[in-house]
Amino acid sequence: MVVTTTPSVEGKRITRYCGVVAGEAILGANLFKDLFAGIRDLVGGRSATYERELQRARDIAMQELQQRAQELGANAVVGVDLDYEVLGQKNGMLMVSASGTAVVVE
Repeated sequence: MVVTTTPSVEGKRITRYCGVVAGEAILGANLFKDLFAGIRDLVGGRSATYERELQRARDIAMQELQQRAQELGANAVVGVDLDYEVLGQKNGMLMVSASGTAVVVE
């Protein structure tokens, strides 16, 4: 399945719009991850733990987006937008949402 942030797929013609689709992932970060990320932030390094969690959440959201598009009979998703939010008590949860328009291209 073609997934793109652009409003069309270059070289392809959209023949049918199937509707807006979305995928979401909400992941919690545990106390130890928070502690080590805080220490890493103090010494100026990157937090590989949070980067991995962010990638995992993005992958889950994109998989859900594609699955929902396939359920509508689409073979592509255009205009994809990714949003990131922190949620929960003390911002202990990470949410990634992906949305776009499911289409059929030929």
